Amino acid sequence: MKNILIVDDAAMVRRYYRDVLEAAGFAVDEAINGIEGIEATHRRQYDLLCVDVNMPLMDGYTMIRNLRAEARTQHIPAVMISTETQSHDATRAYEAGANLYLPKPVTPRELVTLCTLLCGEAVA
Repeated sequence: MKNILIVDDAAMVRRYYRDVLEAAGFAVDEAINGIEGIEATHRRQYDLLCVDVNMPLMDGYTMIRNLRAEARTQHIPAVMISTETQSHDATRAYEAGANLYLPKPVTPRELVTLCTLLCGEAVA
């Protein structure tokens, strides 16, 4: 079973992602900001990170940059999912080290398909 960490300050968004991904067979943990996200990666190994951009205390860009600077976490695939939809937002995400940038809302099928692929699994 693949482990995914969802990092988003909105409880409804975390619940939506959790429900969709657990129904698809993933194990899911949650964090409410970048600081908690980094702390979670120190406690458990993840196969994928789903990270929001705008969060209190530490935004998604900073979180991903920090994880890419650590040898133990630099390899974890990260998808940033945000309401920010300008081209420079995606550019900032990729510069921070994200593997993929998606604008919200993300459909359940799209979320499962992309998470499956980023976890290195074949899509059924």
